[in-house]
Amino acid sequence: MKWIVQEAKQTAGSKPFYNVAEYIPDDPAITNLEGPMDGCWHDSFYHTVLPHLLGETFDLERLKDVLDPKRQGYMGATNIVNYLTNHDHNHVMADLGDRDIFDEAAFRRKKLGVALLMTAVGIPMIWMGEEFGEYKRKTIDPAKIDWTLLEHDLNKGLFEYYKGLIALRKGNHALYTNNIEFIHENEDAKVVAYTRWNEEGSRVVVVANFSDQFLGDYQISHFPMDGMWHEWTRNYDVEVNAGELLVNLGEYEAHVFVWQ
Repeated sequence: MKWIVQEAKQTAGSKPFYNVAEYIPDDPAITNLEGPMDGCWHDSFYHTVLPHLLGETFDLERLKDVLDPKRQGYMGATNIVNYLTNHDHNHVMADLGDRDIFDEAAFRRKKLGVALLMTAVGIPMIWMGEEFGEYKRKTIDPAKIDWTLLEHDLNKGLFEYYKGLIALRKGNHALYTNNIEFIHENEDAKVVAYTRWNEEGSRVVVVANFSDQFLGDYQISHFPMDGMWHEWTRNYDVEVNAGELLVNLGEYEAHVFVWQ
């Protein structure tokens, strides 16, 4: 693999070239200073986040490990490629459907996963069709994308949700860094909050509810900055005072706050 990387970069010349290993299960040894590759598929992200979206588990430490891959031994953001699913697995909607989770409930859980994917440390990868709710199971046979799904409101809404978070990902340099801090952990309520930031003052805070309960006026203490924050996915402003935020969290829902 070292030879492949050397040849690729030599051939590319001045053009940046990024070598990713589909190395399963993922291992920091394949990257970092001594590893032959620039990055690897973050298989443990998939195997951790999906069971949480399906409601099969809540393991706060495992979630923190994949949202902050430095805890697993990776050096930084370019060493891992995160994904909710890929061509080796079912589409997320198929797995949700297998558990009788359909319609609005399924799209709500999928959006929670997208919020994590786009704000975790690492490089996000999207399998074609996931951005508007493709539902097929894995197969070795041809399975063309069903573009007619975009004619439905829920699918179109998911597509816009992806577009919005991709725009945040590209435009807010807090999400380019390795910086992440978990500012709130509540295992009983199944809520976790974390912040991403850079040294120029950009900040993003994600508050995620992994329970099937609506949590009204939920309190998050130790918020990074007092003042006005903008919730990116729902387009509203909220003021934080004395390091405290009150937020209404729907079941299986994430809110993404951006420092103004």
